[in-house]
Formats: sequence, C-alpha cells, structure tokens
Amino acid sequence: MKYRVLGGTGISVSEFALGAMTFGSFANADHDESVRMIHTALDAGINTIDTADTYSQGESEQIVGKALKGRRDNVVLATKFWNPMGDDVNRRGGSPRWIKRAVEESLRRLDTDYIDVYQMHRPDPATDIEETLAALSDLVRDGKVRVIGTSTFPAEQIVEAQWVAEKRGLHRFRTEQPPYSILMRGVEADVLPTAQRYGMGVLTWSPLAAGWLSGRAAPAQATGGRAEIVGDVFDLADPANQTKLAAVEKLTKLAADAGMSLPHLAVAFVLAHPAVSSVIIGASRPQHLADLLAGVDVRLGDDVLDKIDEIVPPGVTVRQRDTYYPPPAIADKRLRRLS
Repeated sequence: MKYRVLGGTGISVSEFALGAMTFGSFANADHDESVRMIHTALDAGINTIDTADTYSQGESEQIVGKALKGRRDNVVLATKFWNPMGDDVNRRGGSPRWIKRAVEESLRRLDTDYIDVYQMHRPDPATDIEETLAALSDLVRDGKVRVIGTSTFPAEQIVEAQWVAEKRGLHRFRTEQPPYSILMRGVEADVLPTAQRYGMGVLTWSPLAAGWLSGRAAPAQATGGRAEIVGDVFDLADPANQTKLAAVEKLTKLAADAGMSLPHLAVAFVLAHPAVSSVIIGASRPQHLADLLAGVDVRLGDDVLDKIDEIVPPGVTVRQRDTYYPPPAIADKRLRRLS
C-alpha cells in the first residue's frame, strides 16, 4: 500500500480508503463479518476509513467504532453530517444547532474522542455557509475534529466557502469528497482543479460507478436498503444507461487487453489523477474486498489512459443523476419560474 499526503493537512492517507457505507442494514447486516472486513483492510495497509452518520442511520459508525478498538490511533477516521437523522426537521443540514449535536452522536457511535476528517455531506442552501464554518471551527478548536471537509460540492461553492473562511477568520474546508469514475468525469473540469488551487485533499467516492465497473456481465437491479439509494441507476430504459452499457463493453475489452480486471482498471484510473489523495473503495462481502485489494499496485500507462479518453472523453459525466446531487436551482422548479 502506498500513501499520499491529504492536501496541505500533513496527514498521510493510504491510496485506497475503505468506505463503510455497506456496513449495516443498508447492505451487510452481519456486524462480525463487517468488523472482519475492516480488519482485513487495515491489515492490508489501508489507514483511512470513511463513513457517515446517515449510513444505516448510525449503524455503520457503530460497526466502525467496534472494529477500531485497540487500533484507533493508527487510523485516519472520516465521517460526515448533513443527511436527515430521523423525522425531526432540525436533525439534518448545516446549521450550528444540528452540527454540534451531530458530532456528539457520531463520537459516541464511533467510540472515539475525535474525528480526523469531518465532512459536510452536501451543500445546504438553507444555511449561510458562514454559520456552518463557525460551528465547525468551534469543533476544531475544541479538539473534537482535526480537519473539516466537504462532499459533492460544486466548484463555485468550494470557492465561496474558502473566501468566507478567509474573510471571517474561520477554519477552512481542507478536503473535498467528489464522485469520480471513468463514467463520472465531470469533476475533472472544475472541482478537481479548484481543490488543487486551494491545496485541498481529495477523497473520491464511487470509482466503480455504483457497480457499472464491477466487472459483472451486466448490472443488477439493487434490492433492499441499497435500492432506496441507487434508484434507477441501472434502468436500461434510460438512454444514458444504454450509453454507459456501451462504454462498459469497450472498457471491459480494454482492461482484458491490458491484462487486468475492469475494477482494477477503474480504480487505477481514479488514482492516476494528480489531484486525488485517496480513492474510497467499498465492498459488501469479503471476497469483493479481497478482489479490490488485489489491484492496489495497478498503474495505468499513457496508452491505456488515452484509450479511456476515447471511450469517455475527459470532463464528461455520462449520466448526471448518478452524482446524487441535483442543484436546488435546477431540481426545484419554483426557483426557475416567476410566480
């Protein structure tokens, strides 16, 4: 396992980070097996684990906390807030009221005194970013959080947050966690260059494009809790998904010709971008994790990267809905029409 520095934080993170979204009722409800998978990742040299309060409504954080007993000091632990945690309308978002409660609940579930990277899961149009940054700065000063970051923020909101932090003397976001894969390359045009400009570390999610690049013959329809998240991402009646399917067929052949599996090609592609600090891999079963870890040393040459560019051009996201962030100004028609 190789390591990279997380932006300008001075924190070294493994090139592979373990994503814990699949641990819990969302995908794998077997706590003991999930703990063993986390230990497998740590034993393989992974030192970074990413979770969120919303994953299985806190169950993922509990599993991670259980797995890290006796090993916490050697792990860069990242979690997130913002998504709803129950029916109370104030148990969500980026308000100081919720942030200060959310962090205490995450610390309790994770059974730790501090969080290394505390990330805002999505932008909150209802809360002034200055309010959010002020609350997060308090957490850093109190020692409950080491570094603050964002997830799936558009470039312009990353810039705004940086400016507000500088103007108000607040701690600034030091990391961004964007969706990035061969099928979701939109961040190459703006988010990744912006992160580089501000010295932000980048932890990418969904390198296998929600399973499209998993190497299976055809994407399967999601079931259970996972279906609520991925929705129609595999609906082949969608023309964009047909485009993805055609691209996957070409990428599968390209990987075979290069002597590697499609998942290894997909993860190595993400790691080839100079802005990326670590790529978050996720697995619901031990064998899936073992298969991904087997590709830790795979690197792509310019010839392979050029061929990938021919299949999916740089800066192109084949299906925009796969980013799971519809900008409010687009999603809410009331913001697009005069009343």
